[in-house]
Amino acid sequence: MSNVLHCNQLSKSYQQGDLETKVLDGLDLTVEKGELLAIVGSSGCGKSTFLHLAGALDLPTSGEVYINNVNILTLSDKQRAAFRNQHIGFIYQFHHLMMEFTALENVAMPLLIRGDKPKQAIAMATEVLAQVGLAHRGHHRPSELSGGERQRTAIARALVTKPSLILADEPTGNLDSDTAEQIYQLLRSLNQSAQTSFVIVTHDITLAMRMDRQLKLDHGKLMPFVESNQVAVNKSNKLGPTTNV
Repeated sequence: MSNVLHCNQLSKSYQQGDLETKVLDGLDLTVEKGELLAIVGSSGCGKSTFLHLAGALDLPTSGEVYINNVNILTLSDKQRAAFRNQHIGFIYQFHHLMMEFTALENVAMPLLIRGDKPKQAIAMATEVLAQVGLAHRGHHRPSELSGGERQRTAIARALVTKPSLILADEPTGNLDSDTAEQIYQLLRSLNQSAQTSFVIVTHDITLAMRMDRQLKLDHGKLMPFVESNQVAVNKSNKLGPTTNV
């Protein structure tokens, strides 16, 4: 297998006056092509900070981040933006769709940003919307879509550039259990069909245990996640309410 993401001694600190807060401390991680990885941890432990660094949205205090064997920290701001557009997709708990545009236009936006011709971008966005079961909702604005439909639109937007890596921050955290189950099945199907790697940070232990691998972020480092007796679940269970670690 080839590495899609490799983080080497990744550290991030924030300075406020004389006070230094260390969020990540020499974190190491390798994600293989086609792998589904869950990262769990308590609120404020640095999960979102890690995603921002892994996705080239922020720079670490020290360490390295390689995506498809490219050290993204050696790229200029403009090069990193172009690299993100081509290789990385993002899914958030709150979909962050642009409310003034239709679902189809939202999905096409990353392609238009990278310079694709509008006709080509719309054709590709239409195809990906069909993949997530929203071919009939493309001309509706987000305010006209259900919560699950908005999240599927956001997933389509993340997938439309055919990235090798999807970074997801609580992708089912704002959904009821039935819709969360649909989103999980969709992510699993897309992972299997396109061999896209997913790194999902979540409080939902049931969702985490259905991934290929689970890690816990604690005191700035990643370690194997061992579920307690209180939260032990069967990987085949349907997703339930969110459970905090």
